[in-house]
Amino acid sequence: MSIDLIHAIQSGLTDEVVGQLGTRIGLPPQAARAVISTAAPALLAGLMQKAATLEGARSLFATVVSPQVNGKIGEELPHLTSSTGGVSELENAGRRLLEGSLDRRADTLSDEVAAQTGVPAHATHALTGIVGATLLGVLKQHLFRSRSSVGQLPALLGQQMPLIAPYLNDRLLASLGLGSAATFAGSVLAQLRAVSAHIEHPTPTATPTPEVTAAVQVPADAVVREERRAHGWLWWPLLAIMALAAALVYLFPGGFSKPQRAGRAEAGQAVEHAVAPQAAWAPAGASRPLAAEVAASEVAASEVAASMRATVAASAPTAASSEAGEAPQPAAAAAPAKNSQLTFTVGESGRPTLTATLGSEAEKTQLVDELTKRLGPYNFNANVTVDPATKPADWLSRLDGLLPLMSVPGAEVKLDGTHIELSGAAANAKLGWLNTLKSLFGASYEIGTFDVQRAVEEATANFRGAIQALLAPDATCVAADVAKVLNLQVINFANASARVPASAAEDLNQSARVLHACARNGRPAKLEVAGYSDNVGGEQANLQLSKHRAEAVRSYLVRTGVPADSLSAQGYGEARPIASNGTAGGRFANRRIEFVTQQ
Repeated sequence: MSIDLIHAIQSGLTDEVVGQLGTRIGLPPQAARAVISTAAPALLAGLMQKAATLEGARSLFATVVSPQVNGKIGEELPHLTSSTGGVSELENAGRRLLEGSLDRRADTLSDEVAAQTGVPAHATHALTGIVGATLLGVLKQHLFRSRSSVGQLPALLGQQMPLIAPYLNDRLLASLGLGSAATFAGSVLAQLRAVSAHIEHPTPTATPTPEVTAAVQVPADAVVREERRAHGWLWWPLLAIMALAAALVYLFPGGFSKPQRAGRAEAGQAVEHAVAPQAAWAPAGASRPLAAEVAASEVAASEVAASMRATVAASAPTAASSEAGEAPQPAAAAAPAKNSQLTFTVGESGRPTLTATLGSEAEKTQLVDELTKRLGPYNFNANVTVDPATKPADWLSRLDGLLPLMSVPGAEVKLDGTHIELSGAAANAKLGWLNTLKSLFGASYEIGTFDVQRAVEEATANFRGAIQALLAPDATCVAADVAKVLNLQVINFANASARVPASAAEDLNQSARVLHACARNGRPAKLEVAGYSDNVGGEQANLQLSKHRAEAVRSYLVRTGVPADSLSAQGYGEARPIASNGTAGGRFANRRIEFVTQQ
């Protein structure tokens, strides 16, 4: 869905709003309108230039969708401009956003606007900031409504060229460092198309026809890509391998036995499957015969190597294969079963601390490199673990959406596979991060905020479903089995309190019935009631609080009939956390009562 951004800006900056701005700034409405009409197209040109590189497009998209941009500014402008304080706040916010988006001070443009319109510089500075805030706001609203991705932003901006071209001139563009109007118009559209195509379809699919490539000139810095090395060097190693293979055939004139030939056939099939995708991929600008020739040389080299491996394996069998009468078969690798994870907490200084578990070193490098590029090498702390049993991290391709949140003081985020949980400042409804991430990540991700009440209700439902099996006449009294079920309940103590909450009474009564029945049947389950805390507060205070809570639960159970000698109580404070203390959900999980079998 396309949009005329110039018209959208004018629709927000109505005659009423412009009149109010003129009154606050000290300009007649006609002069204020002249500044807006001059500044808006130039600012759009600046955004187009920013989006004409991969890094610039991603950075601009992150800025536009960030909470600092007011997506409802079009409807709120009459209220925002009704007071001098509101106008000043709007101006300052817009100037900050523009300078981050354009990578330069906005004053250079507003000074040129003053020179071309005859309006005092202080007024053009204010109006340029307000136009910038309005432009980014209506752009954000459109991106959200149309569910546009970062790859669609360059294309969207490119569509504005016919609308702004009549209002651009060399002096305006020079103030933004964009060169002449003719040079800008002749190059930026090709760059925007190239960036959009690369983000939307990063894998090359076909070689452009000469007619198209002759008409489109893409600058070298528009798209960063890997250049594939020429394959001319393959022929010398290939000839050497073929000569060595011929020598081996001479040394073994009897040829290959039947099992060996079967091995060669399997190797040939493996080579065919492995090389086929390479043959389909050709570097941009390469002719089809060259691509086929390169692929053929790789197939030939792989087949010769496979034959040599089969010959060497046949001439030196292992002792195990000789005894068994056949070659051992390689064990199939188990498919990764664990979800990739990312947790981060942002300190008051805006510095994030991250913990992540990924499936490969390549993913770890990708994450750290992106953080370093966007945040700076010394502006974050990261502890990244590589576990081959972890599934690929699909969210790495959507990291752009999370990076702005990593600079919000007090933000807490937990990402587990395709589940994202927000807490702290990230869960603040006024900042709008929940809706922002839902729009960026799409329906395949489950995104929500941490809710203590909901967590308690879910735990209670799980516990009450499981406890019924232990209340049956033939139920087990094995201590480990009993503890496993009792640990499903959540005893949600009040802050800094060791009083058993009334909300936990029913579940503790059920637990007491199970423990009492086991003792009555001569099979008492001897358990320790262990108390744990999160890391908020002093270490010694947490240790004492966890002990008092454990003792309170033990006392409650004993009062309801559980033999006192079957239960002990101990507090462990912050020790043995089962989740990250960096999020509200993790701290909630760590503040727990845990039943463990006594040794």
